[in-house]
Amino acid sequence: MFTPSAASLTPDYPTLRAQIASILEGERDLTANAAQFSAFIYDTIGDLNWAGFYLVRPVKTVGKNGDTHELLVGPFQGKVACARIAFGRGVCGTSASERRTVLVPDVHAFPGHIACDSASNSEIVMPIIKNGQLYGVFDIDSPSLNRFSLDDQAGLESLLAVFVEATDLV
Repeated sequence: MFTPSAASLTPDYPTLRAQIASILEGERDLTANAAQFSAFIYDTIGDLNWAGFYLVRPVKTVGKNGDTHELLVGPFQGKVACARIAFGRGVCGTSASERRTVLVPDVHAFPGHIACDSASNSEIVMPIIKNGQLYGVFDIDSPSLNRFSLDDQAGLESLLAVFVEATDLV
């Protein structure tokens, strides 16, 4: 039987915010901080099966829609993921193209959902924006339907803000 670690379904976001600030303190590197942040979220937020980054990168060959950028998988925790996602495609691509958090109670009802892991049933994706520039998205998946609430959204956005301020985004 699976027993979760210290992960919680009702996290104390102010405490987690202080903890992640302490973990990232003194380090500015994108890869190091993204790896630490992904591991922290995966270990402290309950009922997850994926937590990680997709970072904006130039498209090797310009897409049929004239896109010059796409999302490339970055540091994460969980099962193997889709490597590249076009802007506007799936939950991550929608968050990137619309530059807003997308909270999806049932991914199977989301038009154009990309099933990188068939065990995922709900998802929240937050854009990484600093000084008006989009650097990527942070994606969290759960095997449970309706896993994420508006309180989770606000709390997770506050944690991501700590990451953005602590990190040299390039």
